[in-house]
Amino acid sequence: MSIKINKFVLAIITTIIIAYFFPLWGTEHSNIPMNLISSIGISLIFFFYGLKLSPEKLKTGLSNWKLHVLVQTSTFLMFPLLVLLVHPLLQHKEQELIWLAFFFLAALPSTVSSSVVMVSMAKGNVPAAIFNASISGIIGIAITPLWMGLFINTSTADFNFIEIYSNLIIQIIVPVILGLLLQRYFGEFARKHSSKLTLFDKSIILLIIYKSFANSFYNDIFSTVSFLDLLLLFIGVLILFGVVYYLTGFISKKLHFNKEDQITAQFCGTKKSLVHGTVFSKILFGNMASIGLLLLPLMLFHAIQILIISVIASKKGRLTE
Repeated sequence: MSIKINKFVLAIITTIIIAYFFPLWGTEHSNIPMNLISSIGISLIFFFYGLKLSPEKLKTGLSNWKLHVLVQTSTFLMFPLLVLLVHPLLQHKEQELIWLAFFFLAALPSTVSSSVVMVSMAKGNVPAAIFNASISGIIGIAITPLWMGLFINTSTADFNFIEIYSNLIIQIIVPVILGLLLQRYFGEFARKHSSKLTLFDKSIILLIIYKSFANSFYNDIFSTVSFLDLLLLFIGVLILFGVVYYLTGFISKKLHFNKEDQITAQFCGTKKSLVHGTVFSKILFGNMASIGLLLLPLMLFHAIQILIISVIASKKGRLTE
């Protein structure tokens, strides 16, 4: 079976390479107003998200509460607790930073688009996938900063809850609410041009990734990370994904979920959102020099989750035909 390489993953790799060779454009010394552009871009992403969010589909999905509880528990509790188990094993400051990057990954909400697409491919419960992926992003706005607040004080970031939640309200919640209010006028237009809006979303994410890695390369942050650390990071991401995928499947069977709900639980409960991750990193970590390193596990996880789940989804889809 041939495996297609995801174009967005290739775009991320290309963006990091550009940041390595041309880091100055993404730093505070640049004449390009990267912070302003990315801030406006973030607000537009969530405005369009509000336009496309269907209240009717969310209401339809409310009844299957056991599935929803499992997916959200996996996303916001199982992931962080698994990473917390490793914390006592840390021995030096560099490991602490890499662990914090893993914990940031673990505290993030699920992704919307790929979850729904993969569940649909595998012939799972698509309405439940839409509900869980959508509600996860809303829950994450409150939960992710709370999780990070437990440990981020040990880093160099100035973690101010009032400022962080103010930024989240201004850049995310207000645009989403505005999008919902205007949905009756522009909702159909947004859904019709969903693919173009997704391209815009990805462009803003690539811009934030460029800025994050440019800062890290400019300040030579990655010189403190060895090849062995990077290899262990990749293995750690793979293990984390595998353990959560197995546990969500095991619990689904114990709860006597049908096949469609089990697929949805495993596919939605193992995903992490690159969109929310890049947005939250900008708000939570500000202009930290190490922000590129803090995003590294998330980007590895993004690539792995797309690769593995797409293969599994394709296989399950063929079995049901």
